[in-house]
Amino acid sequence: MSTPLLEVKGMHVHYGNIHAIHGIDLHINEGEIVTILGSNGAGKTTTLHTISGLLKPSSGQILFKGAPIESLKAFEIVKKGIAQSPEGRMVFPDLTVKENLEMGAYLRDDHEQIKKDYEYMFKLFPRLEERSKQLAGTLSGGEQQMVAIARAYMSRPQLLLLDEPSLGIAPILVQNIFSAIKEINKHDKMTILLVEQNAFAALKIAHRGYVLTTGEIAMQGDAKELISNEEIQKAYLGH
Repeated sequence: MSTPLLEVKGMHVHYGNIHAIHGIDLHINEGEIVTILGSNGAGKTTTLHTISGLLKPSSGQILFKGAPIESLKAFEIVKKGIAQSPEGRMVFPDLTVKENLEMGAYLRDDHEQIKKDYEYMFKLFPRLEERSKQLAGTLSGGEQQMVAIARAYMSRPQLLLLDEPSLGIAPILVQNIFSAIKEINKHDKMTILLVEQNAFAALKIAHRGYVLTTGEIAMQGDAKELISNEEIQKAYLGH
């Protein structure tokens, strides 16, 4: 078996006295889309924040390409090849769409490829090209989500972390966003870890999934197995 791109082993996370994550194990192989499902407060965002270095685990290991990263700072983890599109989008509101994307590419100096990547993002999200000179703060929620994904992509990560990309977005745009995520994975073989409350949309594009319940992994498996699982259908798919 080849080494997973990312491996989380026995990870515990505390916020003060609150034990948010209880010794979880998960792995992501290169080229996969893996989704973490769970209701509000299950620990999905905490898991992503700990992988990206915004939080420190109280114990356990996070291995990226076989090397431990849990003690690194967030910016060092970005340099290693992990980028995050955060929950709530967090675009730079007073910068234009183009400038937001430039912020994503700030560590790079391969100018020709950067140019191609801008073109690819504008092809993937035509609205961003139309609004490239517009301030990001004036865009709709769905358009800001496109900016957040494109900005994370522009750092050309080996692992792209997406936190709740469908949150607060018009249903018609949710479909566009998920099509774009699938296309990025297919076009670049980019590995994606997707945290999402919209279980059906996530499982439709993912290869595998984990279900988090109050900081523990309650279930895991192939996306097809999970989508047809009765418990998941009742809890997340409204069946």
